[in-house]
Amino acid sequence: MTTPTAADTEQPLAPLWRGLLVYRVLALMSTSAGVLYSLDSYARPGAAVAVLVVMAVWTVLSSFGYFGALPGLRDRCGPIAVADIGVTVAVMATTPFVQTPAQFLGDAPVMGSIWTPGAVLACALVYGVRGGLAGAATVSLALVAFQAHWRDELHDIQLLFLVGVTIGFASTVLRRAAERLRLAVAAEAALAERERLTRAVHDGVLQVLGYVRRRGAELGGPAGELGELAGKQEFTLRTLLTTGAALVDVNGRRDLAAALRVLASEHVSVSTPAHRVELPAHVVDELVAVAAAALANVAVHVGPQAPAWVLLEDTGDGVQISVRDEGPGIPEGRLDAAQAEGRLGVARSMQGRVLDLGGTISCDTGPGRGTDWTIRLPQRKVPA
Repeated sequence: MTTPTAADTEQPLAPLWRGLLVYRVLALMSTSAGVLYSLDSYARPGAAVAVLVVMAVWTVLSSFGYFGALPGLRDRCGPIAVADIGVTVAVMATTPFVQTPAQFLGDAPVMGSIWTPGAVLACALVYGVRGGLAGAATVSLALVAFQAHWRDELHDIQLLFLVGVTIGFASTVLRRAAERLRLAVAAEAALAERERLTRAVHDGVLQVLGYVRRRGAELGGPAGELGELAGKQEFTLRTLLTTGAALVDVNGRRDLAAALRVLASEHVSVSTPAHRVELPAHVVDELVAVAAAALANVAVHVGPQAPAWVLLEDTGDGVQISVRDEGPGIPEGRLDAAQAEGRLGVARSMQGRVLDLGGTISCDTGPGRGTDWTIRLPQRKVPA
């Protein structure tokens, strides 16, 4: 199996851009040869040569611009592609001025000839199918506007649209494939590192924690409490090693399900969907912090050994997290009184975080029926 290179994941469209460069250079040479061969037949030969010079200069500048902007393709190549369309249309617009009436009415090629589709290809590479279609439509309109017998150009117009759609689709597929490859490479690297850490930790830390837990249980008293704490840390560490942290992908997104599973412990059960629930990394961090704060309240007000449950649901139009315990519940008015006294832990750490994300948080509680926090974040309000 061939190991993916940085170019495969970071610049998947580089081969297509190199192909575009080769095409533009060859098309420029062919167009220039045709114009120079019949230069005497042009109404303004000097202007025709000037147009060729503009084409040559723009070919060089745009090529350097495209390849220099590849790492930030859409952000930096986009303006160059739009300018490419503008220069191409401007070159085509010189046709009635440069050619003689006989050439113009005789269906001679527009200025630029086969060099002009290069701008359509660039738009397709940057913006996909939509960019290819928009570029093809713009160049086709220019072809109709600056060609006397435009009906004879319908085949060329069809080819422009076909090329725009085909290259746009290919660029989209390559970008998606590169994204999947990046995720696969990152997951493979994380798995290898996790296995290495698991072996190292198992041979050292986990064995020590397990020994402390067993001896503490045998000795009882303060040693038993220490052993219980060691057992909790052993369980948490094993969960982290087997589950792993939620990785941040190239788009700055994390798996909320994987991040919440790290909260599982001997007394905390976490249930999540089997599939990934991807959200922006900072949103995941905030939601996990809210769930952790709710679990901390359980440990403080119900007991460190009190069972608690965390449930994540992907509702299709958003996400919902529930944190439930079976403690004595929160007496009516306790939260408002705590806030009035200046103890803003729940209000600021939980409610404030959720409200800042554009979501809602509710608390279903009462004497003798436990506490159930429900956090809802609609998909349309998820910050980018």
